[in-house]
Amino acid sequence: MKISVSSAPLTDIKKDAVILFFQELENLLPAGNTKLAKQVDALVKTSPFKGKAGQTAVFPMNGKQIIVTGIGEPGRFHHALLEQAAAAAVRTGKAAGLKSFAMASTIKLKGLSESDYHLLAGRGAAWGTYSYDINKSDAKKAPACSLAFCGKVKSRNAIKTAEAQGEALVSTADVANMPGNQATPESIADWAKKMAKETGLGCRIMNTAALEKKGCGGILGVSQGSAKEPRMIILEHKGTDTKAKPIVLVGKTLTFDSGGISLKPGKGMGWMRYDKCGGMAVLAAMQMIGKIKPATPVIGILGAAENMPGSNAIRPGDILTAYKGKTVEVLNTDAEGRLVLMDALGLAADYKPQAIVDLATLTGACIVALGSSASAILGNDQKLVDTLIKNGELAGERLWQLPLYKEYTDDMKSDFADLSNLSKSGGAGTATAAAFLQEFVPDDIPWAHLDIAGTAWLESPKPYQAPGATLFGARLLAQWLVALD
Repeated sequence: MKISVSSAPLTDIKKDAVILFFQELENLLPAGNTKLAKQVDALVKTSPFKGKAGQTAVFPMNGKQIIVTGIGEPGRFHHALLEQAAAAAVRTGKAAGLKSFAMASTIKLKGLSESDYHLLAGRGAAWGTYSYDINKSDAKKAPACSLAFCGKVKSRNAIKTAEAQGEALVSTADVANMPGNQATPESIADWAKKMAKETGLGCRIMNTAALEKKGCGGILGVSQGSAKEPRMIILEHKGTDTKAKPIVLVGKTLTFDSGGISLKPGKGMGWMRYDKCGGMAVLAAMQMIGKIKPATPVIGILGAAENMPGSNAIRPGDILTAYKGKTVEVLNTDAEGRLVLMDALGLAADYKPQAIVDLATLTGACIVALGSSASAILGNDQKLVDTLIKNGELAGERLWQLPLYKEYTDDMKSDFADLSNLSKSGGAGTATAAAFLQEFVPDDIPWAHLDIAGTAWLESPKPYQAPGATLFGARLLAQWLVALD
């Protein structure tokens, strides 16, 4: 979506629709729009619109459409609601055949800076243009959409960032939503290589031979039951700060997870195309970084593999050797993500980074604990954890910290190897999985783990998005990395 700034008043702007935000029934138009506010308020009073989060309504006015969109109750506002309201408004407009939109350059919302408003509303509007229909035989190319912020703007940096991030989200979403027969480890590697070339990132792909030479027994073990070979995808933004150590982002990228021999129930297994969403968040974040080009060097690592119950698949009781030599007893082949990540984290540590952050749709226990309202964060460095939580709030992606006690590490010990991939007690699944991962990160490197199992995709439609990948994590990573400059 092309996002611009216009000096024209909202009432005069030559666009198909004007988007207005409401907090319940309070119009959030800034000062100077008294006549428009009165006209819209009069229309709202006679409609079912109550300004609830994600609720929209359309009113014809003076040759254009007015789309009102709600952010909900004043006492329960968080940044995601504004982004979702913008996305819902554009989706509503697109459904009505509208292509060009306008918003006020500021918003009357306490505690929200102008730059935050531009980033959230602009990025949300871009996300609202997206639909996944490439596999529909009657799909037509969607017309290009545009958005203008009307009025004085102090700085256009946030608007440029919103446009860049929106483009990255929309383009990555197609890969994230593809089924396992289309989004294979090899095809994702090819897409990453093409994206890297377009955005000025470095790209290195490790195939089976390279992984074997390196001794990455985790990702090789997970993939050995599949006809699809694994790939370790490494993207690099060099940055301009030559003295800075890099940040390394690691994403679990299981292109399809059947559970392996520890087969998942058939009901709902089709959603396991989204077990790659940790890697998709890293892929989108790296594209954002490639477009925005912060000073800090950033490395993105995607461990891409397919977990299938083929004749050569790993068995419960098998022992795998991770990169750098630790051994792991496989108690359940459906706890495969951590086996891929143990190699990726070892490779991440080789960069001697200032921090490592991994993202993974790792445990069903996280969904039980937090549902779809927040992702879990655990780590070995409280400053890093606090920083990511803060940037998540600003980016509209909420994190909730869970503890990482020594008892959880003890619970992952094996009688036959250094570690097992499942806890002995069966409890605290999210924390014990994180404790397992911690064993592959040197103590002197700050590290955080984000379990995005409950937030990575939607199984039912929302006003702001159809079912599919949310790319949760990409926004907060970009927010954090840009703030480091």
